[in-house]
Amino acid sequence: MLERLLDAGHVSLGGGFLGGMTSEKYARITGTSKATATRDLADLLAHGLLRMPKIASLQDFSKRMAMPIASGRAPYSLNPMANVAISSPRPTTRATPVKSASDEWFDEAYYQRYYFDKKTSVVDASHTERLGNFVCSYLKYLRVPVARVLDVGCGIGLWRGIVAKHYPDATYQGVEFSEYLCGRFGWQRGSVVDYASSEPYDLVICQAVLSYLSPPDLKLALHNLGRLCRGALYVEAATREDYERDIIDDELADPRLYRHRADLYRRGLRQGLTEVGGGVWLSRKLEVPMFELECSDSR
Repeated sequence: MLERLLDAGHVSLGGGFLGGMTSEKYARITGTSKATATRDLADLLAHGLLRMPKIASLQDFSKRMAMPIASGRAPYSLNPMANVAISSPRPTTRATPVKSASDEWFDEAYYQRYYFDKKTSVVDASHTERLGNFVCSYLKYLRVPVARVLDVGCGIGLWRGIVAKHYPDATYQGVEFSEYLCGRFGWQRGSVVDYASSEPYDLVICQAVLSYLSPPDLKLALHNLGRLCRGALYVEAATREDYERDIIDDELADPRLYRHRADLYRRGLRQGLTEVGGGVWLSRKLEVPMFELECSDSR
């Protein structure tokens, strides 16, 4: 198996195994069960013959990308044994601060290549489903009523079906900065910085969007999320600490991402929300009973 991996090489060098080696690929190639494949890969890792790559986004463990990460646009899996790669030194690059995201970054060509073309697509909807099931199930456990859902930076709408499954009577509003996606999927055009609604939402989703904003725009966006949310907020954003701890792979992450400190996000969100774990925040106006240890700060 090692010879097969070495012969294929790394995708960044023009080789095969796009997405690296996974337990599923290993099982198909060797004819073993997935459980045996997982054990074999773990053994190779333990002996230093393979290595676990750093992740390109908070949710990217199983499918590697030779592409930039855009708002709500990352491959997903939380299985840390799902992907390994041949050990080799890799150069890193530093992100260059830029202005907040431009609509031109996320045009039709971008989505055709990374989403709609089966040969080059890197979307892993199964992770989004697991993530969405976790968030929705957690809110059900906390008894948070959900009738109105806002997905800011909804991308191709991977959350829409998940929301419909858990809350069939709830309304779903997708908001996108990409003019192309709005035309294709019918999303409402808007930005997390200044999107307005006559009525707040019970669940607001903001995944992999905030890191594209400059500090002034980020502060406005965080305040706006608190204003739009009367129930729960799910938020995902890569922080400077994630880079400093080598959790984020510079080679694969979009160099246009800002590296804001985690404290900057928390200070902005805590103006009207309480952090309850797993990327979930609750509006301080929401009247649901919470144990003190379920919250990162007192309500």
